[in-house]
Amino acid sequence: MWALRAAVRPGAWLSRVVRGRPAWRAAPPPPPCPERALSALGPGGPGGLQGRGGGGRGARADGRGSAEGAAEEEGPEDAAAAEEEEELLRREPLLPAGAQRVCLVHPEVKWGPGRPQLTRAEWQVAEARALVHTLDSWSVVETMVVPTKTPDRKLVFGTGTLEKLTEKIRGLSEITAVFLNVERMSLPTKKELEAAWGVPVFDRFTVVLHIFRCNARTKEARLQVALAELPLLRSHMRDNIARQGGRGGSSRYIMGSGESFMQVQQRLMKEREMKIRKALERLRRKRQLLGTQRRRREIPVVSVVGYTNCGKTTLIKALTGDAAMQPRDQLFATLDVTAHAGSLPCGMTVIYMDTIGFLSQLPHSLIESFSATLADVAHSDVIVHVRDVSHPETELQKASVLSALQGLPLPAPLLDAVLEVHNKVDLVPGYSPSGPRACAVSARLGLGLEELKAELEDAVLRATGRRALTLRVQLAGPQLSWLHKEATVQDVHVVPEDGVADVSVIISTSAYGKFRKLFPE
Repeated sequence: MWALRAAVRPGAWLSRVVRGRPAWRAAPPPPPCPERALSALGPGGPGGLQGRGGGGRGARADGRGSAEGAAEEEGPEDAAAAEEEEELLRREPLLPAGAQRVCLVHPEVKWGPGRPQLTRAEWQVAEARALVHTLDSWSVVETMVVPTKTPDRKLVFGTGTLEKLTEKIRGLSEITAVFLNVERMSLPTKKELEAAWGVPVFDRFTVVLHIFRCNARTKEARLQVALAELPLLRSHMRDNIARQGGRGGSSRYIMGSGESFMQVQQRLMKEREMKIRKALERLRRKRQLLGTQRRRREIPVVSVVGYTNCGKTTLIKALTGDAAMQPRDQLFATLDVTAHAGSLPCGMTVIYMDTIGFLSQLPHSLIESFSATLADVAHSDVIVHVRDVSHPETELQKASVLSALQGLPLPAPLLDAVLEVHNKVDLVPGYSPSGPRACAVSARLGLGLEELKAELEDAVLRATGRRALTLRVQLAGPQLSWLHKEATVQDVHVVPEDGVADVSVIISTSAYGKFRKLFPE
């Protein structure tokens, strides 16, 4: 009878899969999500241009605010699509609710091909601990670094090591969960470890995915997280069908449809994936349209990228003076690409794009799901790579970010001209950056910002083909107002006896061509 309902009611199996877990993991109410700095909120709404110069011309740079503002004009088809998108976003919680006291278990591979390069166990443990503390009311009460020669075995550890570890965990009466610091556990592995240790066991994929869920605010980010969850749902589906007595592989068919129970579930899962991808494509088209409007107005864009919690949002706030931005010392506080307007020393307005942070060993499905959002970096004029030089693994973090950028469809000139910003130098006394394209700053204290702005101005002018010119215009004509609208006017020197003015401007090649066409000498 249950199979019949699942076949008739699409999506019904999703909640049933979760209900098939052990009793202590029955679907609880969703845990409180960490509050995220709503960096794009302000007078302009989500995604609006914030900061100095934020009341500039035209559409919002990232398109979300304008797209949401246009919702009132949507027709019945758009309303139906929006309702379907919301239905796709209704999901069971991934982690138990309430306060959790966690035992962190880190498998340390000291030799062999599985040994991690450029890092050490204590640094990996510190990052794992930060992931746990990102969750509200979760704390690490015990940490165990356990050597293993066989990280790819079903139960990760050898038999003797696992027995000793089990004895230790069983003896910790205060813990309520175990965080096993591996990228992904198979469902059979999870079940066996939970049976042995007597508490829920989570891997990096589940914890990071839950953090993403909590921090995703826009519909696009939430849909991308839903897409990343599909491998987990498929795993639960297969396990649920196996526990139903193997009906998926039997000859039973549902309602004479010619489909077995397994085939029905696979079809429903595929339909869900197609709906999510279609919804993301709709949002991508809206974003592309507004990006085209922004490019027509020739507003330069600076994409700010970096390892998670390196200080990207703090730096943008320091550069724009945007009081609405509230950076937090937390992993993955930013999941949505947001746009913020600021001014360069020459007076030219630029858009700073705050992007999702990177993480070593980030689950592949999460990278794939957010690749469309990160692909927006390809439309930037300049990329700024923010590094936390106070972190002991700063070089490994740099390698992780550059590897992720190289996996995106970025133009070679854009990738070759990345500007490095070495942040948090106030925590490293006497620090001096190495390399020709590196600026040392403390975004929190405002150190080095003037030098950084000068470097940014130079990089933006080079990338956009703008140049500084002095043009003589008639005071009685429309030239001066046109230049104020289409270029960055730096200075106006009036010559009253001749009825003219010498105007110092920064102007793009295309705008200068228009000026000469409209106002020939």
